[in-house]
Amino acid sequence: MTDTIDRIFAALEQLIPVYMENPLDSSKANGNVAVCIIDEEGRVYGKIFGDYKPKGRETFGIAWTKASQVWLTGIKTREYERMIFTNEIPEGSHGIRTPELIGWEGGQPLTLADGRKLSVGFSGFRGIVDIEIMLKALEEIQK
Repeated sequence: MTDTIDRIFAALEQLIPVYMENPLDSSKANGNVAVCIIDEEGRVYGKIFGDYKPKGRETFGIAWTKASQVWLTGIKTREYERMIFTNEIPEGSHGIRTPELIGWEGGQPLTLADGRKLSVGFSGFRGIVDIEIMLKALEEIQK
């Protein structure tokens, strides 16, 4: 698994500069983005990109919150919060109290080609981009 995660991190290193070309994303984190991945065994992998450590710490905290919520629920972050507030699933049903919910996009379950599942959180760009960049990184390593 470590090799797979390292390849994901390498793919992200190549993709981040491309996404930074969009002013809507470059102004948000100024290159200080983070990813947190939790595997099926509960092992946590993370990487902080960028040079400004305080912002890196902040974005990794958000990425970890997203990934851990997905790990508990198996559901994308924004989707899970919507399901709670529309009473599709009961509050606290997965061990997360309402004040601890993270409704921002960027947390998602991903499945590797061999069937292994990852709970992923990415933070630093707009939520829709946080989702997209992880999907592209996964696509790159599975070519």
